[in-house]
Amino acid sequence: MKKYLILFASLLATLLLVACNDTPTNGTTTGNDDSDSVDTVEIDGLPDADFNRDDYFITVLTGPTSGIFFPIGGGFFQVADAAGYPSNVTATGATVANINALLTGQGEIAIAMSDAVTQAVEGTYAFEGEDPATELRTMMGLWPNVVQIVTTADSGITTFEDLRGMRVGVGAPGSGVEVNARMMFDAHGMTYDDANVDFLSYSEAIEQMRNGLIDAAFVTSGLGNATIMELGIDFELYFIPIDGEARERLIAAHPVFIEYVIPADVYDTAGDTDSVAVMNALITHEDVPAYVIYDLLTLFFSDPGIATIQGTHATASRHLRLETALRGIADISVPMHDGAIEFFRARGMME
Repeated sequence: MKKYLILFASLLATLLLVACNDTPTNGTTTGNDDSDSVDTVEIDGLPDADFNRDDYFITVLTGPTSGIFFPIGGGFFQVADAAGYPSNVTATGATVANINALLTGQGEIAIAMSDAVTQAVEGTYAFEGEDPATELRTMMGLWPNVVQIVTTADSGITTFEDLRGMRVGVGAPGSGVEVNARMMFDAHGMTYDDANVDFLSYSEAIEQMRNGLIDAAFVTSGLGNATIMELGIDFELYFIPIDGEARERLIAAHPVFIEYVIPADVYDTAGDTDSVAVMNALITHEDVPAYVIYDLLTLFFSDPGIATIQGTHATASRHLRLETALRGIADISVPMHDGAIEFFRARGMME
């Protein structure tokens, strides 16, 4: 069964790559000419908007092609493109790369882990010593990004403390995965000095695990990660739990985390695994006009837009819906974009 799921995931990624790269030589994919114009958008407290979608280029920043950010980001691209926004979708190093790209004008909307966005706004962790990124804005919550510390059943690793002296892939330098890894070590009273850490993306780390060069890897992503599932074809998987006092310390220090369970049936493991999760968010920059953000959210949550996005991945189908769009982002320290506030306010979801 898992092999068929892998084949399906690979086929989906291939189809998205074709769709997202069927572009003119300047890298821009434009929508249908019939959808260029937008009627006046009524937004309380903001100027009315009567604009042409083809005046606003939308680049969607996603993540590595092997991860979940890329296909789901491709869904947002498809909806914007079909509505007439000149658009493209970019594979990136994920959260931190996306934040930096937004801040340097290389994109308009991006998928990112909300904990890292909070740290960018506050100037902490991976962003320590940098000017607070107060220009960042949230648009909507997406899906839980689950901390999955994967190893093989024959590694002898059963607890976080067993990582001492082991070869551990902690994520690419400064990535959202690596930021999470530092937090997990902190919560367990450990540092990178306690293990032999390697700054590899999770796809690279899992490939190294397959070759016997890495003992465990941090994978912070939606459940059903294709890279982990591929490893599970040849190896019996084991997930290192995050539980007990360490989890309590983590959540007390970083309220953006929530308790989460990795069900056994996701990766055919021997049992459920206690862990934590942090919500992913769709983020943007304060300079994107409010009426554009309002219009994009309207498209994303209207038919056929929501069906297109949900169809990109099982995680999107399971979690992306209007009624949960504020989950995990309404109370964090990152401001919501004015256009998003008015969108949710018009639907009675915000005061």
